[in-house]
Amino acid sequence: MRAHGLGSLEQLQRRSISDLDWFWNAVLGDLDIRFRRPYRRVVDLSRGVAWAQWCVGGEMNIVDNCLDKYAHTATGSKAAIRWEGEAGQSKTLSYRELQREVNRIGNALRALGLGKGDVIGVFMPMAPEAVVAMLAIIKIGGIFLPLFSGFGPQAIASRLADAEAKALFTADACLRRGKVCPMKPIADEAIASVASVEHLIVFERLGPRRSGLAPGPSARAVLSWNELRAAAGEEAVTAPTGADDPMMILYTSGTTGRPKGAVHTHCGFPIKAAQDLSHGFDLRADETLFWVTDMGWMMGPWLVFGALLLGATMMLYDGAPDWPEPDRLWALIERHRVTTLGLSPTLVRSLLRHGEQPVRSHDLSSLRKFGSTGEPWNPDPWMWLFETAGGRRLPIINYSGGTEISGGILCGNVLTPLKPCAFAGPLPGMAADVLDEGGQPVRGAVGELVIRQPWIGMTRGFWRDPQRYLETYWSRFPNAPRSSRSPRSPRSPAIWAHGDLALVDSDGQWYILGRSDDTIKVAGKRVGPAEIESILVAHPSVSEAAAIGVPDELRGEALACFCVLKPGQTPDDALRQNLKNRVATELGKPFAPHILKFVGDLPKTRNAKIMRRVIRAAFLGEEPGDISSLENPAALAELKKAG
Repeated sequence: MRAHGLGSLEQLQRRSISDLDWFWNAVLGDLDIRFRRPYRRVVDLSRGVAWAQWCVGGEMNIVDNCLDKYAHTATGSKAAIRWEGEAGQSKTLSYRELQREVNRIGNALRALGLGKGDVIGVFMPMAPEAVVAMLAIIKIGGIFLPLFSGFGPQAIASRLADAEAKALFTADACLRRGKVCPMKPIADEAIASVASVEHLIVFERLGPRRSGLAPGPSARAVLSWNELRAAAGEEAVTAPTGADDPMMILYTSGTTGRPKGAVHTHCGFPIKAAQDLSHGFDLRADETLFWVTDMGWMMGPWLVFGALLLGATMMLYDGAPDWPEPDRLWALIERHRVTTLGLSPTLVRSLLRHGEQPVRSHDLSSLRKFGSTGEPWNPDPWMWLFETAGGRRLPIINYSGGTEISGGILCGNVLTPLKPCAFAGPLPGMAADVLDEGGQPVRGAVGELVIRQPWIGMTRGFWRDPQRYLETYWSRFPNAPRSSRSPRSPRSPAIWAHGDLALVDSDGQWYILGRSDDTIKVAGKRVGPAEIESILVAHPSVSEAAAIGVPDELRGEALACFCVLKPGQTPDDALRQNLKNRVATELGKPFAPHILKFVGDLPKTRNAKIMRRVIRAAFLGEEPGDISSLENPAALAELKKAG
């Protein structure tokens, strides 16, 4: 703001969405993004907003900016990665050491005949080698395909086949809550049905003796990470690539059909990640960023690109955040002097069950702020994190966007006031709005979250499926009023509908209330599940809750709620009625739960996002769709019995 003579955040926001060329050019300069060949134009909208082209004519491989530009500077000797495994082992890699490791694996890939445009999957635990593999693929001009470390064979096979991947990185196994979780046998089974995969590269994370996993036969050539690394030199040329060439395919799960492969480019996803961390989270080069995630989710690559482009340190942890003791997360922060901690509301709800002692027993003075994403907050867990873990001194920077966004639409910041569970507003560069069902802007009422202008991180479409991309994001409001600056092409409508319910209150604070396809409509009245769940988890007996709509002949939909109780609480009829009455009192009698069940667990992804559509399908005895990201499938059996 000082550099461009802007007197307020509001002025910056207005200019960022009214003058796209100025803003994104300024962002690229602010982040010190270096191009081998300068771009002629920041953005080209001649094909329509949905198919915006960025950094037109520019040549740049993002690895130049993540690693190569630091090699002969003071940054080269500082920590790029701090890592700790569940069993307690640790490792630190400087920027220069990380560059050498990336060069070695990049050379190994080239020796296998792999290069520009080849898609290569990474199915690995949250270890430094996963970052090395990711950057080595991009360095040679390949396309990185991240895969969740908890996937089964079919989920991996479907993504590899859709992308026509040429190779796959994996590990022999990983540890989860002290147990060995085999990975190579899963990879073997997955690639057996994918003809395009020619090489399986195995990192011995635990080693054959520890894991009990023999190398075993495979349908493809099986190569040892250590042997490939040892045979490769530590100097390597970074492949020249167009700034808007494909660099990564991030698959997202849907309720039906095959997963959607969001295509991201060198000047897209990484730039948006670093911009959000800089402008939203105030991440600085002397900080350590720890986000509880997996490399297979968008927050994994987001963490890597954002930290490296800003010259900061990333913290990686391969294990459960509450194992072997419930203070493990807080111990990690103390041990590695973490300054920014990112976690989900569900993880906070699970940690607060253990009380204050695990937090109080550690020195958390290094922390400057929290980040949160994944799902809407409930007030009580938010206040627990703010007061107990943050000592009322640390901002909780709420952050919401998505895989196709490359980061956030809405975010908090360190400049403006915050309310529990809220967002300060759209990030600079994001022309967000809330529309009613007719496409008109609304304030003080729930509506659909939309984006009115393109941004540099937007996906360049779905892999080999352009029509599905248009139908998913650009078909909801074809006739809605547009900004006068938004060009429109007959091939491309101008408003992105994100699929989230949102609300802007009288103070200008924004709220995400859940996915629009999770909306519950009782007797014609619409409510988001987060509003109901917040009332339930505010009860001292309840640790987690999920709310869904189920068919009802009289009202169209009725409210069904599922509650996980805190240890020592009794799931009896008196408590059930008490909870129903609380919801009716807070929201009105029409929203009194028709069904309220007590369960031992709720279906979640590994990054702790509650899967409401899966709850609904299991309870109603329907097909749940894609459940490849589900971490605790046993939770489904209890829900099916409850139905």
